Amino acid sequence: MAISIVMPALEMAQETGKLVSWIKPEGATVAKGEPILEIETDKAVMEIESPAAGVLAGIKAHPGDVVPVGQIIAWIVAPGEVPPMEETQAASGRKLSLVAAPVISSAAQTPEAQTTSSATAPGTHEIRISPKARRLAKERGVDLSRLRGSGSDGEITTADVLAQADTPSSPTPVTSPATSAPMTSIARLMAERTTQSWTTVPHFFVTREVDAGALNILREQLLPGIERTHGVRLTHTDLLVALVARVLARYRIMNSSWAGDHIRMNPDVNIAIAMAVGEGVVGAVIPKADAAALPEIAVQRRDLSERARAGRLRPSDIAGATFTISNLGMYRVDSFTAIITPPQAAILAVGSITDRVVPVDGRPAIRPILNLTLSSDHRVVDGARAADFLDALADAIREPKKLLT
Repeated sequence: MAISIVMPALEMAQETGKLVSWIKPEGATVAKGEPILEIETDKAVMEIESPAAGVLAGIKAHPGDVVPVGQIIAWIVAPGEVPPMEETQAASGRKLSLVAAPVISSAAQTPEAQTTSSATAPGTHEIRISPKARRLAKERGVDLSRLRGSGSDGEITTADVLAQADTPSSPTPVTSPATSAPMTSIARLMAERTTQSWTTVPHFFVTREVDAGALNILREQLLPGIERTHGVRLTHTDLLVALVARVLARYRIMNSSWAGDHIRMNPDVNIAIAMAVGEGVVGAVIPKADAAALPEIAVQRRDLSERARAGRLRPSDIAGATFTISNLGMYRVDSFTAIITPPQAAILAVGSITDRVVPVDGRPAIRPILNLTLSSDHRVVDGARAADFLDALADAIREPKKLLT
């Protein structure tokens, strides 16, 4: 029985998605859960897994196509089975692992290359290359016509592209004051989304200095036990996720979203953690963080971080965030302001914990001080509510045991 593959909804209020590439070509045998295509979201390029085992057939959307959410873009069928007639008619039979490239002059070609080019249209020859390798070659300025693939049937792999890019003979893009380096998909999307947010969302900011002494003590107390039982080191980010989520559960307006012409109250508290990856920043999500135990949050944060660094985030890893925490404390940043990720109503910027001389009971004392800056959408939240929330969060950080033990 044929199973449809549809354009997935990876984010709240998403109406369309852009197909970046098919990882598997039409006619390929795939396993359930095996990555078969890449979809571009507002946050990242995500691999989408096959919903079933079978043969990929009836492809009707191609790289670069913007497709409405829910629309069928291909089918998984049994061997020998054909997809529904209308989908078969829509399929082009195009092999996505093949790309056209300029043919080198016959004098410069090997006899093997001349044979390959003679079977194709004049002026081009077909190159077998994986979608990721093709995208990498474009970013690195690698001439595909100069490569000989090491993969099956001569397919060019990512390793081939990287090897060519690292050799002195590899052509490199000419740069000058009038040109710029190519941007990856994540970097381009990040630039577009931050520009859109900054120019369309009415931001305002409230800041607070908080004594983090009790937070440090609690981390030191809980760290050995959690590391022993769950195999993960407890971080300040883990503690902040747990505290922020629990305070958000009492201040639902801060956990809401702007829906174009009204405020949508989100039923769950899903905390996104801004994580740096090679191409930019992604918001990896810990769902229902207000109900999650601290060790569970730590394990999820570690797993998300590992997948983000490896470029293996799943659609569910970045979907459904209702509030974001951006922690630059590990970079020794004292304080900063962050740009809201729509349609969320707010984002919390966290600086480093540094020892400072502050008044304690009327006398100077050295205390570990944490700087917090809350960016809020003025369409959703007013200054008084934002300040009230930040005050409650400051109280929770000063006495974290009340909410976490």
